[in-house]
Amino acid sequence: MPKPESFPIEKIFVPTKQKKAIKPEIVGEIAESILDIGQQAPISVRLDGDRLVLVEGLHRLEACKALGETTITGVLVRAEFAQHKPQLADRPEVEAERIKMARLKQLRLEKEAAEASTSALKSVNATEALRARPAKGARDNPKASPGQTARSAPKTLSAWITQQKGSGGRY
Repeated sequence: MPKPESFPIEKIFVPTKQKKAIKPEIVGEIAESILDIGQQAPISVRLDGDRLVLVEGLHRLEACKALGETTITGVLVRAEFAQHKPQLADRPEVEAERIKMARLKQLRLEKEAAEASTSALKSVNATEALRARPAKGARDNPKASPGQTARSAPKTLSAWITQQKGSGGRY
């Protein structure tokens, strides 16, 4: 691996495609980290004629600019390495992190499903409890006469007359 060296920030060209990927919140976090512990990882640059072109480390470069630095630690890589750098997914630690994140996502989804199931079950139980209550009728009505509480309302006139005769009432 090439040896880290100091490069003047003003001499580093950032391709337009990379500029579009700047995330201010990440720049802020990196700037705070640089203030606390210094720059830990060098950026990668390549030579293109007389200028330096940023290959990797956009947010570190922007954080150093924001802090007013005039130089940044980086490594000079050859153009063929810049184009054919190994993919992050090929590194074992990245694969381990991907597996860990997938497992955490699965656990979160299982937890959310269990909470949703519990919530749905509580809702169903509450609905069934409401249905199990007796319908509001004569027994629950304090204004009902004592004769009404023991019987249900007759459906026909003749049934009402029969009911009244049995209770000694007038019709």
